Amino acid sequence: MYYSIENEYLSAQIDDKGAQLHSVKSKDDGFEYLWQGNPDIWYGQAPVLFPNIGQLTDDKFRYNGREYPMKKHGFARDMFFEATDVEGARAVFILRSNEDTLKMFPFEFDFEVCFELVGRAIKVTHTVKNLSDKTMYFCLGAHPGFNCKIGDCLEFEESEAGAQVEKIDKENIIIGTKFDVELEEGKCLRLTPDLFNEDALIFSDLNSSVVTLKCDNGRSVRFDFGDAPFLGIWAKPNAPYVCIEPWYGVNDDRIRYEDISEKRGIQSLEPEETFDLVWIAEV
Repeated sequence: MYYSIENEYLSAQIDDKGAQLHSVKSKDDGFEYLWQGNPDIWYGQAPVLFPNIGQLTDDKFRYNGREYPMKKHGFARDMFFEATDVEGARAVFILRSNEDTLKMFPFEFDFEVCFELVGRAIKVTHTVKNLSDKTMYFCLGAHPGFNCKIGDCLEFEESEAGAQVEKIDKENIIIGTKFDVELEEGKCLRLTPDLFNEDALIFSDLNSSVVTLKCDNGRSVRFDFGDAPFLGIWAKPNAPYVCIEPWYGVNDDRIRYEDISEKRGIQSLEPEETFDLVWIAEV
């Protein structure tokens, strides 16, 4: 079911399945900024990634001597959230741990996603609360796709000259080497037909906390990804959208570990503590 919010400048819709953003439209001219999904290209729009990002080795979550099945990008995107507060320009959705989640992820939690329209921006806050009596290990990420064209530019706020990226191979494992990425004037990542032939580009150690999608039609999306340690940039090759993905966590690499607590990029949360991921897209 889709839930709608709006303010003076924007309207938005959210799907309670996965708490996935479905639409962000300008009231000035009705322009749709969010990719609308196409099963022939990419069916998704803005999936929420929890409690895992990317793929785990053997699709297993290893914790405290046991193995749990865990699909790519976790289970939250396939589960129905409860709409707890939808009014005006704000909507809140919550997913609570249950018998099904505990079979895949051995921790009790509340996971809340809040959408709020503020001026010409949408602010999305993801909040995880650990309701277990033990340290919880997890990853958390966002995956929104925005309409654009080949030839448009993603411009970083600060110079990223010399930036390197990691890539993902056909087995959905990070290649254990960093690659140079070409940025025009140290800031602009030009969207080309073959840019994503080898899947996502994964940035880390960036100077910037903001990247702006600049389109040749004069429209733009200023995307603030805060303190996220990883930023994924991805689309299907030659597709008319790009995903800007702040991640607290990352795909597995080829280094074998025996417990999820040893995984690169893993987040830990003590009992009753909360953790936030916030992104803001201003159009």
